Amino acid sequence: MQIGNLFRGTFKERPNRFTVLFQHEGRLEKAHLRDPGRLRELLLPGADLLLRPAKNIANRKTKYDVIAVWTEGIWVLINSGFHSDLAQELIESGLISEFEGFEIEKREYAYGKSRLDFLLTGRSGCILLEVKGCTLVEEGYAQFPDAPTERGKRHVEELVKAKIQGLKAAVLFIIPREDAEIFSPNWKMDPQFSLALQQAQEEGVHIIVYSFRMVYKKDSLTLNPLKRIKVKLKK
Repeated sequence: MQIGNLFRGTFKERPNRFTVLFQHEGRLEKAHLRDPGRLRELLLPGADLLLRPAKNIANRKTKYDVIAVWTEGIWVLINSGFHSDLAQELIESGLISEFEGFEIEKREYAYGKSRLDFLLTGRSGCILLEVKGCTLVEEGYAQFPDAPTERGKRHVEELVKAKIQGLKAAVLFIIPREDAEIFSPNWKMDPQFSLALQQAQEEGVHIIVYSFRMVYKKDSLTLNPLKRIKVKLKK
């Protein structure tokens, strides 16, 4: 995947969950931040950002979108709007053995009380797939979530119900940075989600984690699948 039409700015502050103040060419500007996480270890004063002009600005309060942040020598994608597209790239690439022989039937599939990211179909049946983005990595350990997520817990519980009803189910965690070696749920931040994820695996829900490498050249950010990450769910 390639994201173009980018420019660099300097992070100043995050006045609210969805807004970032940044400096560019001597001016202080506002940008929309599409990421539900706290990102406290990433959005530090003076950090370099990649941004791009927004579309349909007549209906928005900000003219720009935050795409990525520079930290510890790498770019990290902090825009959750790309997670489903990255997942689709992985599904269609054939890298994930659990999805071999399956294709995307529908995105944003309504199931139970939730809307899951993908319905996959193949000769052996259907797979319900939920996609989550994970940006928190400390000393090689990727952890999700970095803020409590009742919605995420509900999605995992819906997948368990689907598995019990005879469907296949999976959670795909996208790590949009290249320095992760092991993935685990963030037990300290959200023990309820973490327990739900562990129980889901015990019920047969596949937990799959992939990292991506990002390369920024000129005005474009290229994201390539890097590797499958080891999963450690127990506390």
